[in-house]
Amino acid sequence: MEDFKNLEEVMVASEEIFDGHVVHLYKDTVRLPNGNSAPRETVRHVGAVAVVPLLDDGRVIVERQYRYPLAKVITEIPAGKLDSKSEDRLSAAKRELAEETGYTAEEWIWLGEYYPAAAYTDEVIDMYLAKGLHKGEQNLDEDEFLEVQKYDLEDLIDKILSGEISDSKTIAAILAYKEKYI
Repeated sequence: MEDFKNLEEVMVASEEIFDGHVVHLYKDTVRLPNGNSAPRETVRHVGAVAVVPLLDDGRVIVERQYRYPLAKVITEIPAGKLDSKSEDRLSAAKRELAEETGYTAEEWIWLGEYYPAAAYTDEVIDMYLAKGLHKGEQNLDEDEFLEVQKYDLEDLIDKILSGEISDSKTIAAILAYKEKYI
C-alpha cells in the first residue's frame, strides 16, 4: 500500500464540546502537511454493523423505520451501533439481526467496512451477509419501531437506482453483495 504521509494531518489539540449518548463532538486543531494549523470538528462514534439478510429463496429482508433527523420513514437493512469500540463486530451483527428481525443465520460473510461520512466522523460500519436464516422472535429495543419486509434483490437495486432507497449503508451493502456474489 502506498504511503501518503505527505497528505497527513496531525492533531495538536483536542477539546470535547459535546458528550452525547450516541455521538461525541470534538473541536480539534491539526497541523497540515504544509505546517499551517486548521480547525477540525469531528464526531466520534463507537461504530456500527449492517446486515444483508438473505433468505433461501433469494429475497432480502429489509426494514421500514421512521428516522427522526429526516422526518420520514425509510427502507434500510438491519443495522445498529456497537456497545463499545472493542465489541466484536460479528457478535454485534448477530445481535442486531435477531433483535430487529427475529432471524438468526447459519452463515456469516463479511462484506467490508464502510465510512458513512469521513469528512466529519470516525464512524465505521462493518457490513455482513447473513445466509441460512431461521425465523425467531423479534426483540426490539423499547424505543424502536419498525416493519420487516422482504424484497427480491433486483427490486432493491431498482429502488436504489430510482432514489426510492437512499440510505447509504443499505446502498453500499446491497451493491457489495451483488458485485461479490451475484
